[in-house]
Amino acid sequence: MIDIQLIEQCRSGNFNNFRKLVELTSPFAYSVAFRILGNEDQAKDVVQETMVTIWQQLKKIKTAEVYKTWIYRIVVNKCYDEMRKRKRNPEFVTDDHTWELISNRISEGPSAALENKETSKIISVLTERLSTKQKAVFVLSDLEGMSNDEVSEITGISKSAVKANLYHARKSISEKVEKYL
Repeated sequence: MIDIQLIEQCRSGNFNNFRKLVELTSPFAYSVAFRILGNEDQAKDVVQETMVTIWQQLKKIKTAEVYKTWIYRIVVNKCYDEMRKRKRNPEFVTDDHTWELISNRISEGPSAALENKETSKIISVLTERLSTKQKAVFVLSDLEGMSNDEVSEITGISKSAVKANLYHARKSISEKVEKYL
């Protein structure tokens, strides 16, 4: 957890402490960005853009408790932007090899360790037809383990809309998994 003293020191322009803040923040920011975007390079770009935004806007943070939610909100919004760009220029094409990969990994169980490339394909295939909000809600709730209240605060949508989006995302993903297994 990030403490308020570290944030205060960063506000005063201490670059060494900001480096510590980046080291503490980057892993969970990358995790969310990668899971939403399904692309390592784009996720790294989002994390980098997020760190720049943190530096520029850090003065707005009043407590350490809101820091993590604030970071998630920045990451999710930057992912939304990236996904909008992607819709204009689609890149991902599903192939038989990808479905085979999903089939093999699912049969090994949830504890199977996946490499980033494989995880990327699986997430992309399973979530490709989800709306931007459904994808964000699914990633934050099911993959990051956040409560509906936290997801609502991060995404800016109501708790009931979070539940509805999560329901539709899960339904769509389970239909895909059943269809191809």
